[in-house]
Amino acid sequence: MINILEVNETNKMIGEQNLDVRTITLGISLLDCACDDLSRLCDNIYDKITRVAKDLVATGKDIELEFGIPIVNKRIAVTPISLVGAGAAKSPEEYVKIAKTLDEAAHTVGVNFLGGYSALVSKGMTEADKNLIKSIPEALSTTNLVCSSVNVGSTRCGIDMDAVRLMGQIIKETSEKSDIGCAKLVVFCNAPDDNPFMAGAFHGVTEGDAVINVGVSGPGVVRRAVADTRGQGFEELCETIKKTAFKVTRVGQLVAQEASKRLDIPFGIVDLSLAPTPAVGDSVADILCEMGLEKAGAPGTTAALALLNDQVKKGGVMASSYVGGLSGAFIPVSEDQGMIDAAEAGALTIEKLEAMTCVCSVGLDMIAIPGDTSAATISGIIADEMAIGMVNQKTTAVRLCPAKGKKVGDTVEYGGLLGHAPVMAVNTFSCEDFISRSGRIPAPIHSFKN
Repeated sequence: MINILEVNETNKMIGEQNLDVRTITLGISLLDCACDDLSRLCDNIYDKITRVAKDLVATGKDIELEFGIPIVNKRIAVTPISLVGAGAAKSPEEYVKIAKTLDEAAHTVGVNFLGGYSALVSKGMTEADKNLIKSIPEALSTTNLVCSSVNVGSTRCGIDMDAVRLMGQIIKETSEKSDIGCAKLVVFCNAPDDNPFMAGAFHGVTEGDAVINVGVSGPGVVRRAVADTRGQGFEELCETIKKTAFKVTRVGQLVAQEASKRLDIPFGIVDLSLAPTPAVGDSVADILCEMGLEKAGAPGTTAALALLNDQVKKGGVMASSYVGGLSGAFIPVSEDQGMIDAAEAGALTIEKLEAMTCVCSVGLDMIAIPGDTSAATISGIIADEMAIGMVNQKTTAVRLCPAKGKKVGDTVEYGGLLGHAPVMAVNTFSCEDFISRSGRIPAPIHSFKN
């Protein structure tokens, strides 16, 4: 039974410490929409999304009002569109038409974002995959709510370096077409099928026809709890984080079950990720500082983040039988005021962020880089991050935002949850000859587990 002390504690988390459910994401399979006629395909996609998701936003709002739990976003994830469109879309331009249909459907049902304009190319690219990838700059610059992701590597398959090279060019082109397009584009290694967070969400082909996934958040809650452990040992610190993660996850579990019941759609997973926002006090970097670091990026940061990530997962898995997605701690620069402050102070560099991605969820996230950064350099950064994911058997990702006309030290404003970011320096020594090699980097020896 829940007692009055726990009720008051949860109310305090929501009212004073920025606890929220970051997203209810409805995954929808579009495999049954596939056909060989583009116009009919677009009609099928629009009809299915608007039918299955028609009550999503209203249901989320009802749960918010009834339980007093803020639900920041209501989102949709669909089957990777390179697969759905393969029979009908024979050019990048035709894939853009599908993207516009997705955007129209998302606007109709009133969601914040729709993910799944995606391709899975960890071992090689089909012609359909290439067409979708080449369409991304135009698709993201002509739609508002569509998000895109490309999985270019996995522990089992290695890294498709042809796709890595192409994605460097695509990110560069996207940045030139749209100020915010790159914020809606993620490059993955080991992408999960059930991630509810944007921009990397898609509905995996192993999933059912529809599923409800929930992403919780609570950096502010964890930071406040960690502040109470000052002067104590690591055992007390770990126990505090673990117990707090349990409480946060229980809130997400409640919302997920209610949404599933009311929409009559199966419950999938709760993603435990600590997802920050630009709001003061809602920062993963601030948690690290409460542990005893002057700034995120100081010596000891990677160890502190590893501790945080592990204890969040240990606490969360006791609160829900179905934990999935990414689950851990996000370290996006533009979306975390503490990370922004650390970068502006010179405490945090891309190289340090890369080291931190070895132990956290996702990877190099929402990092603004100079607009004149070459496509080859972007590909090199992607390759480095994909290697971390491949070798460590974990999900890693890159969401880089070349800032057109900006140089190191300038600031880029994205607005809303995307926040703002200082333009960070990148290593300017060339990797052109390495990136120009064709083929793939083979899977590591420990991938052979049969």
